[in-house]
Amino acid sequence: MNLLRRIVDVRAVETRALLMAAFFNFLVLGSYYVLKPIRDDIGAGNGVEKLSWMFTGTMVTMIFANALFSGTVARMSRRRFIPLGYRFFILNLAVFYFLMRLRSPAQMFWVGVSFFVWVSVFNLFVVTLFWTFMTDVFNTDQGKRLFGFISVGGTVGGVLGATITGSLVRALGAGNLLIVSALMLEGAAWCVKFFPADFRHPERSEARSRDPGVLTSKIPPRAAATVARDSNAERPIGGGIISGISHVFRSPYLLGICGFMLLYAITTTIVYFQQADLTQHQFHDRAARTAFFAHLDTSVNILTALVQIFLTGRLLKWVGVGPTLAFLPVLSALGFVAMGISPTLALLAVIQVIRRSGNFAVTRPAREVLFTVLRREDKYKAKSFIDTFIYRTGDQLGAWTYALLNWLGWSLKEISIAAAPLALIWGVLSVWLGQKQIALAHAREVAAAMQREGAATT
Repeated sequence: MNLLRRIVDVRAVETRALLMAAFFNFLVLGSYYVLKPIRDDIGAGNGVEKLSWMFTGTMVTMIFANALFSGTVARMSRRRFIPLGYRFFILNLAVFYFLMRLRSPAQMFWVGVSFFVWVSVFNLFVVTLFWTFMTDVFNTDQGKRLFGFISVGGTVGGVLGATITGSLVRALGAGNLLIVSALMLEGAAWCVKFFPADFRHPERSEARSRDPGVLTSKIPPRAAATVARDSNAERPIGGGIISGISHVFRSPYLLGICGFMLLYAITTTIVYFQQADLTQHQFHDRAARTAFFAHLDTSVNILTALVQIFLTGRLLKWVGVGPTLAFLPVLSALGFVAMGISPTLALLAVIQVIRRSGNFAVTRPAREVLFTVLRREDKYKAKSFIDTFIYRTGDQLGAWTYALLNWLGWSLKEISIAAAPLALIWGVLSVWLGQKQIALAHAREVAAAMQREGAATT
């Protein structure tokens, strides 16, 4: 444990929760990365023209998925609905497994399109469920210190998942790899059940360690003031199906996060379409193309792990959330300019590795800290709406913009140069969000201090 504390600023009472969270993330991302190269091959194989329509199908599906998610959250505790959500996706994997084995060649196109759309919904929901749980059980200070290391677990899972697909897709076939993904997802469902519950308040944890039968009255006043609030943590979130959406449009802060997500998704989709365009012309063997995508994912995750272990937590602590969020937009602007000068697959592969590892290692943990200052209902409903529907809306805007510019005769160079200013606007918004997060965190601390003082005097 001394080695762990040299790597990450973790308190003794947080160690079990930190390790469980990292393992949880390992299983979630590992499950997704087994499927991602298969999805990317389907997208590249069907061509850029059909890819735009597949993104449209994903966005439409996301509308119904969000309504279903909000309705479930309103009626179940988090330790019930998160495993239920994961097992629902396992059932879906079983359906696709049999479709891939039993389909006729004529049906394979539609099975592939359906699988592409499904994975595009799956990856956002399984990851969003994980990070929503994290922002609910960890506070802002813990998020800044621990989210970087927790992300390492997901990165290692991503390395393993991509390596499994890259190494075994030729021997086993894509369909059989779905079983591996399902097993990892079932493990993630069990992590929710066994996740510790009392690490957030050291006073209570320490009191219980000294006396397991300690009563609330024996706990220091600061910890005792939180008992009633924490006892509500496992109750259903409540609210209406559209309350998360309505809260987003009433909050400048949440709208700012929407803008951040839109610009991230638009620029990501542009790069993804460039990747599909270049690989479609360079690779003619589908297994070779799937292996290329898998090896690309492996490179991304190895670099991500190194940055997460040695830099992410320190970066959030030293420079704050805003500048950390601005790292990826600046990096993206430079990448688009480079592609505008020399649009080759080799350069794009380097940009993808650096950009995606920068997102997973730096931007994602910082973005999750933005949600720690929200109330519980918004952590689940508004965050889900932003992470899924808003993200896929950005995908849609990027997809059809790329298709339109192609139709107008724009070259890959011209599209890259046009995308660079979007990345700069995204960077400015990142700094503003960081400043708002600091203000909201301070307001929460003041309110919590007043509540503790009131509890201590009663």
